[in-house]
Amino acid sequence: MRASGTFTVQAFVPTELKPEPAVSTALPVGVATMEKHFEGETAGRSATLFTSAFDQATGVGTYVAMESFEGSLNGLEGAFNFVHSATTSGSDRTAEFFTIVPTSGTGALAGISGGGGMAIDADGTHRVWFDYDLG
Repeated sequence: MRASGTFTVQAFVPTELKPEPAVSTALPVGVATMEKHFEGETAGRSATLFTSAFDQATGVGTYVAMESFEGSLNGLEGAFNFVHSATTSGSDRTAEFFTIVPTSGTGALAGISGGGGMAIDADGTHRVWFDYDLG
C-alpha cells in the first residue's frame, strides 16, 4: 500500500551533543531535534533525531534521521519509527535511503514494514510517501 502527503517542519533545534572522542574532519557532525507535521494520506506528527555533516556555505553534505511518527496512514491510526538519509551537492539528493523500522508499529499500524521516500518540489513543498505492508 502507499500513503503520501506533505509535511512542514515545525521546529529544528540544534543540540550541543558532539561525537566522542572528538575527531576533526572538514565537515563537522551536528545533531538536532525536529518536529514535523504531516497532512494528506499521511497525517500526524513526528519527533526526529537529525544528524548531519553539512557545509552551510556550499550546501554540500549528508544527513541521517531517525523519526518517530504518530498519526495515520490511509486512515489507520498508530505509531512507528522510520529512518532516512541522503547526500546533497547543493542542488540534488543522491544516495537516498528510507525504511520503516521493523516491529516498531503500534495500534492499527502494528506489524508495519516497508520503505518510502521524500522529495522537495521547486516551490519548497516537502513531500513524503510510505510504501508499506501490514502483517
